[in-house]
Amino acid sequence: MIVCKFGGTSVASAEQIQKVANIVKSNPARKIVAVSAPGKRSGDDIKVTDLLINLATAALKNEDIEGELQIVVNRFMAIADGLQLDHTICDVIAKDLRERVQGNKTNEELFIDSIKAAGEDNNAKLIAAYFNSIGMPARYVSPKEGLVVNDLPERTYALPEAYANLAPLKHTKEIIVFPGFFGYTEAGILRTFDRGGSDITGSILAAAVEAELYENFTDVDCVFSANPKVVNDPVEIKEITYREMRELSYAGFSVFHDEALMPVYKIGVPVNIKNTNNPTAPGTRIVPRRPATGRPVTGISADSGFSTLYVSKYLMNREVGFGRKLLQILEDENISYEHTPSGLDDISVIMRSNQITLENEERILSRVKNELLADDVQMRHGFSMIVIVGENMRNNTGLAARAATAISKTGANIEMINQGSSEVSLVFGVQQEFENQILQALYEEFFAHARV
Repeated sequence: MIVCKFGGTSVASAEQIQKVANIVKSNPARKIVAVSAPGKRSGDDIKVTDLLINLATAALKNEDIEGELQIVVNRFMAIADGLQLDHTICDVIAKDLRERVQGNKTNEELFIDSIKAAGEDNNAKLIAAYFNSIGMPARYVSPKEGLVVNDLPERTYALPEAYANLAPLKHTKEIIVFPGFFGYTEAGILRTFDRGGSDITGSILAAAVEAELYENFTDVDCVFSANPKVVNDPVEIKEITYREMRELSYAGFSVFHDEALMPVYKIGVPVNIKNTNNPTAPGTRIVPRRPATGRPVTGISADSGFSTLYVSKYLMNREVGFGRKLLQILEDENISYEHTPSGLDDISVIMRSNQITLENEERILSRVKNELLADDVQMRHGFSMIVIVGENMRNNTGLAARAATAISKTGANIEMINQGSSEVSLVFGVQQEFENQILQALYEEFFAHARV
């Protein structure tokens, strides 16, 4: 059995959904299809998820929602018309949206989750209807039928019982069309995964049914060794390990959600990233292990929007529990961290800037100064993390020196260096205005004369 996931651009229009049907039909092993909400049809288009956020915002403000609701219905109606479906499915979608906007608004986060999830949920219903209309027996399956997730306030993840609940889908005779992006708590409350979370849903399904392959269809032929919007004609990656892909996805590789690897990684289901618009291209395979190549670096990625909490205190290294107390202050503010490079008398905590507000920054600085008696404490913003990834890096002498030299040629200052104990990745913290220059310099250093 093969589990397929089709992203937003792959299901953005009737023409794209016809391509999806042809892909699924071409291989009888493709029995479970996870779908996103309709994405952009062109560069200046608006994703259905964004239209739904507009609808949710209007509903929370008690504004007239008819205009916003009709815009969403019209998007689905255009798809239905293009697929020559009658408007019965559009009536179902309109009814569903009206019920959602009349839902409980006590918890705004959960209310918005419910509205956002309507994109995936109703697209799955529409696609299942289309499959049946062209003679492909299909059945829409709601996440209510087994994708159990945790409760607030933690970020959404599937509970262990979700896999057992979904395992019987492996016996299906018809094609299962399953909406991505969300699940339900044991109390029946809808919660969404992080944006891009349809990748996570597909991975959960692939792990639950122990699929032979998880195909993730998007709008690119493969994963590239660097961002093609920054680097001209980067090397294509034909095969990459779970660990390498996880590191690259974390730092800006938007082609695959970084949390989506865990379910398939645990049981060893290989992943194949493919292009809906060019399905015969081999794509990029993500596997547990791969043969060694002559090149130490597999890929280079960069992501901006990081902040650094810098703390200095003399003899910090001899103070038992200092690090725990510092991280407890961040935990109290519900802030997660990315890296913690440290010295004898100082430590930096790198975190995503979108977690920081003027209010919690002030509280954090005050608590660190007063409770930990720090000599110096600062919060600095505007950093990018540049990540160099490769399973073969550990066996390559002088790689960090080569990278640092390449970065120095751009005139940028390296603010932080961190190498994980697995030695699969090397991370440099830099001022974000140098991000693209550094990415190009590193690509030139490690890939300029190599093609896969």
